[in-house]
Amino acid sequence: MRDTDHAAEVKAKLEGSTFNVPVRAGTEGRLFGAVTAADIAAAISAGGAEVDKRSIVLGNPIKSTGSHTVKVRVHDDVEANVSLNVVPA
Repeated sequence: MRDTDHAAEVKAKLEGSTFNVPVRAGTEGRLFGAVTAADIAAAISAGGAEVDKRSIVLGNPIKSTGSHTVKVRVHDDVEANVSLNVVPA
């Protein structure tokens, strides 16, 4: 992902999709632990786009089911806001 044109294409693909992240959760929607960058990278890869877990920026830990947004650094100059749907496994 060296050139910004390719990074812009990847950003469009990431921002145009919502990725499901299956996790172990309790009855109230609280997670056992938190969603990790590796979990998010695996969900995005399953959705057809490859990202490195080190490029995922988690502000606060995700500890509940539902919709969440994380930043993915696609390139030094390009960041994508990725929509996640955290669902019980």
